[in-house]
Amino acid sequence: MKEFKMKINGSEYNVNIESIEDTHARVEVNGTMYNVEIDKPIRQATPVIHKVITAKPAAATSTASTVKLTPATPQTSGTNIIKSPLPGVIIDVCVKIGDAVKTGQKLFVLEAMKMENSINAENDGKVIEIKVNKGDSVLEGADLIVIG
Repeated sequence: MKEFKMKINGSEYNVNIESIEDTHARVEVNGTMYNVEIDKPIRQATPVIHKVITAKPAAATSTASTVKLTPATPQTSGTNIIKSPLPGVIIDVCVKIGDAVKTGQKLFVLEAMKMENSINAENDGKVIEIKVNKGDSVLEGADLIVIG
């Protein structure tokens, strides 16, 4: 597993790459696991073997590419996990554990790019777990709430 420290928009993140296979990688960002989809396969540098049996590493290839993060959270049957549509800061939590919610009901207010965004329930249900608190910074795709 490779470990990196990355700074994105002034915030520091600890990133661990667990595995890479073709165009999919499994990474951990600040303790949260993500499945990452990469737009092109990452080629691993492999040694070139000559007839004299001397090994020389192949030329390094650029691995810069766009990625799509999808949290690797298992979803149990009958539950709905609402995820953050944008990176930002939770400025209001409008429900509490045990509350019954209706489709379209406001659950959170997320401040992203100096704008307030309402995050609403996608279906009717009961709040089983709230995974964030007021004031928390969240990444795009981060789990916010579990509704059952």
